[in-house]
Amino acid sequence: MRNTRYALALGSMLLASTAFGQVTPPAPGTPPPPATPAAPPATPAPAKPVPYGAGMKVNLSPDGSKYLRFIGWAQFWAQYNENNSNTLRNGVAKSDQLAFSIRRARLITLAQLNPRFLMILDLGIENQASISGGLPNDPNGPGKRAPLYMHEAVGEYRINKYLNIGAGLNYQTGISRMTAASTANMLAYDIPVVNFPTLDQTDQFGFFLGAYAKGRIGNFDYRVAIDDALAPSAANTPATVRTNVAAFYARNSNKIYQGYFSYEFMDKEANLLPFTTGTYLGTKKVFNIGAGFHYNADGMFSRPSALPTTLPTDPYALSFRTHDIKLFGADVFYDAPIDTASNTAVTFYGVYYNYSMGPNYVRNAGVINPGTSIAAPTGFTGATNLYGNALPLIGTGQSIYAQLGLLLPKNLLGPKAKLQPYVAYLHNNLEGLRNADGTIKGVNVYDAGLNLYLDGHNAKFTLNYRARPDFSDQSFLPANNGQATVNSVNYRPEVTLQAQVYL
Repeated sequence: MRNTRYALALGSMLLASTAFGQVTPPAPGTPPPPATPAAPPATPAPAKPVPYGAGMKVNLSPDGSKYLRFIGWAQFWAQYNENNSNTLRNGVAKSDQLAFSIRRARLITLAQLNPRFLMILDLGIENQASISGGLPNDPNGPGKRAPLYMHEAVGEYRINKYLNIGAGLNYQTGISRMTAASTANMLAYDIPVVNFPTLDQTDQFGFFLGAYAKGRIGNFDYRVAIDDALAPSAANTPATVRTNVAAFYARNSNKIYQGYFSYEFMDKEANLLPFTTGTYLGTKKVFNIGAGFHYNADGMFSRPSALPTTLPTDPYALSFRTHDIKLFGADVFYDAPIDTASNTAVTFYGVYYNYSMGPNYVRNAGVINPGTSIAAPTGFTGATNLYGNALPLIGTGQSIYAQLGLLLPKNLLGPKAKLQPYVAYLHNNLEGLRNADGTIKGVNVYDAGLNLYLDGHNAKFTLNYRARPDFSDQSFLPANNGQATVNSVNYRPEVTLQAQVYL
């Protein structure tokens, strides 16, 4: 039986192979023509660039109502600076230099997992140069390993179409539109700094820790906040400040109340994020007026009399006074096309500030200061922080800032590139700066620049020329009761080339 099964199986295999191996002989006559060869696949045309919208978005639901969104930008500076008098750089006298730096590198993440809930996280670094901006007290040098830190971290809840509430480290600030400026779509190469009067004193680089409410009712847009005053440097005590010159009060524990209110006469601006736009490049027609405030009780202090010969163990045993921080601003913003066919547009912003921050308060500062210290001449009694590119930017008194830009006709440099020249002007009238005759010495800063847009704000270069006043020739005389006497002012050139990528 086994042999029979083997025989049957072998026969079946032979029959099958014969059937599969049969070839039908060709029919007699002319053979058919060969098949036409298939055309090679067409080379796909390069995809057209997609206009940048609201960031890189990852939808978490089919309708896009739940999503993650990422916004990032970086700004690189190459700057030539003629230094203020007596400037040292790394301990060596330096009259001028060309320096490179990272002005900003930021990444924002938005999470919308429910129509009513929104989370915002903002990470980044600022102001890293070869001599500054690195990790504090880094044994390898001051310009290395710039710390990545949290700028903003908030959770927000939508009550209704008129009201949103939120809390955390936030940017819902008062005083002015520019106090909440976006640094990714500015008109000028940078912010004027006067718009941040409490920068890194009672806030964290312009961001505040607290709760806020925001919204829009018709054409009226508002934001109000109550925040904690972050503790300033403990080095400012009644024993270390100048007589009758205010400083931030390290023992301040009072809340900060602030808000900003604006009326939109033309197109409405997006207010999902707190950042305000500097220039729309002709894509909107915006005309807004606004006003804001910032109040912090006992936020400053001063010592009204000279130091005694023998200092007490506790510096706060000395006589001192506290002062409220009272800040006010009013502004106007206009941005609109001039001619839609040629894509020309105009941008204007103007703001008035009135700051009350205690007697004779003046803050000297320079953005990414290229100097490290001052070589004080014998008998020098002036401000020791007026080296490099520093100037009196903030203080008790009044300030005016304005900027004007013109977007030139398209196709001047091809289909994508656009040019936008601009000018900007800052004037400070600070009670702590005086001429020899006792009148207030004004601070005037002049900027002129040109934006080259290769792909809108997403890829642009800015060249800026600044005429910067050098206030380092000043004296603090006992008879002036805390006011600085400005002996002379020289103007120094400052040229900045900024490259920006914004995605």
